Amino acid sequence: MTTHSTNRPDEGYMQKKFDGPTKRFCQTLDLKDDPDLIADYCRLHEEGHVWQEILEGIRSVGILEMEIYLLGTRLFMIVETPTDFDWQAAMARLATLPRQAEWEALTARFQQASADAASAEKWQLMQRIFHLY
Repeated sequence: MTTHSTNRPDEGYMQKKFDGPTKRFCQTLDLKDDPDLIADYCRLHEEGHVWQEILEGIRSVGILEMEIYLLGTRLFMIVETPTDFDWQAAMARLATLPRQAEWEALTARFQQASADAASAEKWQLMQRIFHLY
């Protein structure tokens, strides 16, 4: 995982450019309202702390880029994929990959979701209501 920020939202975040068009999926999830748990969750996602098997699994299902943002207890995830990406098939495959269930169990203690829910059940896809190109 590579971070391209100074952790200053007012400075913006660099984006990777791809050779062709991509699709973007946006999701949201709420964390438990506990500042210590939120700090631990953020540390778990710092560069070098996310398990290598999780990063490899994300890439192996076809995800090109993934970002998670935080505001209070609300998480917002942006997932960039090739245009032929099949969300349902990729999430089903991701759930079967090595250590994914273990990662979900680890992160569940921070999240306002069922502890036995798969990632695709916890993270809710969002509907875009506006865009400007």
